[in-house]
Amino acid sequence: MLSSFVFRFSSLVKRLVTFTIMPLHIYNSLTRKKEPFEPLNPPVVTMYTCGVTVYDACHIGHARSLYIFDIMRRYLEYRGFKVNFVRNITDIDDKIINRANETSVRWDVVVEKYIESYYKDLGSLGINRGILDAHEEPRATRNIDEIKRYIQGLIDKGYGYVTDTGVYFSVRKFKEYGKLSGQSIEQMLTGVRKEADETKKDPLDFALWKKSKPNEPSWPSAWGDGRPGWHIECSVMSTKYLNTSTLDIHAGGRDLIFPHHENEIAQSEAYTGKPLANYWLHHGLLTINGQKMSKSLGNFVTIKDALSQCPADILKIFYLQAHYSSPIDFSWEKIKEVKKAYERITILMGKLDKMFGAREVSQVISGGRGDIQQFKNQFIEYMDDDFNTPRALSVLFDLVNKANKLMEEENDEKNVSLASSVGVIKEMAAIFGLTFIKAQPKDITDSEVDSKINERLLLRKNRKFQEADIVRKELEAQGIILEDAKEGTTWRRKI
Repeated sequence: MLSSFVFRFSSLVKRLVTFTIMPLHIYNSLTRKKEPFEPLNPPVVTMYTCGVTVYDACHIGHARSLYIFDIMRRYLEYRGFKVNFVRNITDIDDKIINRANETSVRWDVVVEKYIESYYKDLGSLGINRGILDAHEEPRATRNIDEIKRYIQGLIDKGYGYVTDTGVYFSVRKFKEYGKLSGQSIEQMLTGVRKEADETKKDPLDFALWKKSKPNEPSWPSAWGDGRPGWHIECSVMSTKYLNTSTLDIHAGGRDLIFPHHENEIAQSEAYTGKPLANYWLHHGLLTINGQKMSKSLGNFVTIKDALSQCPADILKIFYLQAHYSSPIDFSWEKIKEVKKAYERITILMGKLDKMFGAREVSQVISGGRGDIQQFKNQFIEYMDDDFNTPRALSVLFDLVNKANKLMEEENDEKNVSLASSVGVIKEMAAIFGLTFIKAQPKDITDSEVDSKINERLLLRKNRKFQEADIVRKELEAQGIILEDAKEGTTWRRKI
């Protein structure tokens, strides 16, 4: 059907069309400016993103993070790079231990429960269609030996010191501490959490290894039974699984800049003497109706909650409307508006499906018109500008409008541009992980819909307009929208 037609079309277009485009530019949080993207070993790109801590169900803020970094990966691959992508799972942490104590279950039972929930969420978001599997998704507890060796290396270099409560990193010995967050030591001291641990030499020093308390999970080490600190796992796993001391891209939420990413830089660069990453990317945070998401406020929206109200494509388009680096505010009213916009695409794609089906397109491509190529070029220009999805999304909708106008034209050339349109729309949608999948009603089949339409047409032919209108309303109640045109009646399922 349409998908096979588009696949053949897109493959041919990529071979036949060349672009004159500027290099990809990315805003680097480390340098605080937009820079040309130049990986260390092109076309290979090493990319690491901070993943989830598995102590609770994933929420729509997690979904945004997972989705936008997946788009970046998809687009880099579209532009010809080979992306080696790693996303970690934190499976030992204070939050996990606290949840285990609250629920009176073992910590590892909590971990397995929420890892299973996490993968279900990824599947619901469109795994292998929307969010792709990471090339590696390592877990902290499966890398304990490597973490211990790394910590010993920091001790040997004079950056780590042992106390009665664990091993700590001496922040003031790393002279560039604060370069990512742009804060001085004095500024960071005012915001640092005051801890009860009196064994630290400095309030800013952070844990590399925490000695276990009674009934806490632990692993043996030269410094006593314990567990790794939060920050050290990312330094170890990113470089281990990407097989490099310096990453091309390290990404995460803006809330991770300090202290997590600042501490990663300090311990990693103290250990290797090399930059941890050349490009640091941070996404803005998500709020709910202008407020921080919180269970205590009753506004905690899980991925499962959101997808019970709308298809994954709707949630994705909502995220695309804001630049990744900007904050985004979620509301169900905004989701309703996205649904209306999304319907414009699904209606068009339904019409194009009926128009083209699986027909051969070699003649169409050889006679293709340049008026559609300009949309593709504009889309690339915007995505090359620090992954500007709001502007790139606007190009997609502009092309939908163009295709709808072409549908009304009465000339032999319109099919040429429409064929080009559907190919470019699908190409953009693939980068965005959009599938145009519509929920299938449980109570009416396609053949039953067609039968009802024929019944309605017969009633209209016999001038029984009131009865025909009843049929329309019955179908609408079952999620079927009819559209009458001079060519005949078409239908679509309501989103």
